[in-house]
Amino acid sequence: MSWQALLLERISVLAKRSVVYIDGFNFYYGAVKDTPYKWLNLQKYFEILRQDDDIQKIWYFTAKVSGNQLERQETYFDALATLPIIEIVFGLYKLKELRCRIKECRYQGNKAYKVPEEKGTDVNIALQMLDDAYQNACDRMILVSGDSDLVPAVKLVKKRHPEIQITVYIPASHPKRGAATELRNVADKHKTLPTALLPKAQFPQSLTGTSGKTIYKPSSW
Repeated sequence: MSWQALLLERISVLAKRSVVYIDGFNFYYGAVKDTPYKWLNLQKYFEILRQDDDIQKIWYFTAKVSGNQLERQETYFDALATLPIIEIVFGLYKLKELRCRIKECRYQGNKAYKVPEEKGTDVNIALQMLDDAYQNACDRMILVSGDSDLVPAVKLVKKRHPEIQITVYIPASHPKRGAATELRNVADKHKTLPTALLPKAQFPQSLTGTSGKTIYKPSSW
C-alpha cells in the first residue's frame, strides 16, 4: 500500500472518532424501565448501534437514588465499571415537594407529596461536551437524551466547532415524550433510540467485577 493510501486510510479512521453522552435517567425512563433489558451492556449496545464509529468514550451521567432501588443501581454501576471505555459521572438525587391542586386529591392535610428529581446532569453533560470539543477528543458526538435543557450546549458546540457532527438519539418510543423537537432541530442528525437492540447487548447473568468479586444480575431484573 502506498503512503498516500495509508494517509487516506488514517484520515478516514480519525474522522470517525466518536464520544457518546448518555443522560442516564432519561435513558432509563425512556428506553428500559418497563422492559426485561435493564442489565444492559452499554458499550456493546453502542458498538452495535454505531458500527461505523471508532468509539473513544462513553460518558454515563446519572445520580444515586434512595431507598431499596439503590442496591440494584449500585450493582449495575459495578457491572458498568468492568467496561473499559465507560465513565460514570454523578449528579444529585433529591426529593422535591409538590402540592396536589386537584380538589378530590387523595393526599390528606396540605396535599403535599414528594417526587424524585435529578439535579446537575444537564450541566455535567454540557460541560463535558464542550471540554471534549475543545480537547479535540472526537469528530462525532452521540447524545442520548430528550432534554431540551441541552439545546444551548449543542448550539454552542456547533458554533465553536462546526466540524463536529452531533447526532441525537431520543430514548422514547411514545410520540409525545419522543418528540423532543427543539433538541432534534439543533442536531446534525436525530433519531429515536432503537430498543430492538436491547436484548442483543445484555450482560451475562454473572461477571467478575474490577475488585475480583462476582457480580450477579439483580433477581428482580
